Amino acid sequence: MKIVVAITAASGGIYARQLLEQLIGNEGVEKVALIFSANASAVLAAEGVELPQSQKIVSYDNSNLFASPASGSADWDAMVIVPSSVGTLGRIASGVSQTLIERAADVMLKERRKLLLLLRETPLSLIHLRNMTTLTEAGAIIVPACPSFYSKPEDIDQLCSTVTERVVSLLGISAPHYKWGE
Repeated sequence: MKIVVAITAASGGIYARQLLEQLIGNEGVEKVALIFSANASAVLAAEGVELPQSQKIVSYDNSNLFASPASGSADWDAMVIVPSSVGTLGRIASGVSQTLIERAADVMLKERRKLLLLLRETPLSLIHLRNMTTLTEAGAIIVPACPSFYSKPEDIDQLCSTVTERVVSLLGISAPHYKWGE
């Protein structure tokens, strides 16, 4: 699989780190396109999050609308925006494609490929909820960053992994994860 991963300036860089670790460590993932919004790196730094490095990861500038993820013919299989700000979500819901993140998301929707937005925002306004409805109706999957406690996580990393493992599962990638009742 070829997966596009976009990181926006929402808090929750730990989710991006964990997802990238899962993807680059999975034999079924051949390539990861990585795109940062304008302020994503500053938020990652403020949260003390360092992303993994891998030859599987190809970084693209968010202003480069000629990059491979901007085209449906490039055959990227899926895209995850992790974490997704409500601003990014709103622009995608409105069909705005002024950045590579927005255009790549638009491509996923028009090509009927998987688009997951790991939303990291609370509380939500009616505008946010309507934008989530619009994207869901268009085929996107909204994944609120709501960790579960069934697995009795011992630290924040384990707690957050309950969300990232769910994202990997929603992508259709086989990977170890907690299952209720086991």
